Amino acid sequence: MSDNNQAERQPADQHLQDKPQIFRTLRNIDLNLLTIFEAVYVHKGIVNAAKILNLTPSAISQSIQKLRTIFPDPLFIRKGQGVTPTTYATHLHEYISQGLESILGALDLTGSYDKQRTITIGTTPSVGALVMPIIYQAIRPRYPQLLLRNIPVDDAESQLSQFQTDLIINTHSYNNRSIQHHVLFSDTLEIVCRQHHPCLANAITEERLNSADHTFLMLEGQHLSLLRQ
Repeated sequence: MSDNNQAERQPADQHLQDKPQIFRTLRNIDLNLLTIFEAVYVHKGIVNAAKILNLTPSAISQSIQKLRTIFPDPLFIRKGQGVTPTTYATHLHEYISQGLESILGALDLTGSYDKQRTITIGTTPSVGALVMPIIYQAIRPRYPQLLLRNIPVDDAESQLSQFQTDLIINTHSYNNRSIQHHVLFSDTLEIVCRQHHPCLANAITEERLNSADHTFLMLEGQHLSLLRQ
């Protein structure tokens, strides 16, 4: 995970750590009851909700009664053969429906849930500038809901094994058996210099290149081992 991501998550994590009451409250609530609440609210009746959830109407009624002991106001009132939500139930529905949607989106058990997803791709800056526009153009028409996130490669094997990135496009191969890789393309390095530079007097050899002075641009998190590679 990038330092930026960790910094973003720390305030939220600290917020939960500072409020242990949140965990105690949730521990005392059967979250399955919220699913039943939503079914009754959306389908406007206990019988209809029972059919949708494959439960008995009696079980649905008992669950609604349990919810009534948790919340300060009534949730539903009888109306003819069904029930109608109270103002308080409508208020709850706005929050509970969003919460259940977020949970479904995070789980994505079938892979077909329509939500915005983020694919994180690790690259060096030079490789990212080359491949990210191409990847974006290929994905955008078919999967417009996807977001692409490009992060720098620090420790590729660690970033992959710890699920900090979905894939890495790099110029190095790795021997870790848990990492699958294949060649995307090959490229060549070009030497650029000004006109009449002294190095142009003779052919550029690897020996001459290695003997020249070098400046190495190191990004945050990179190591000198990259230079040796």
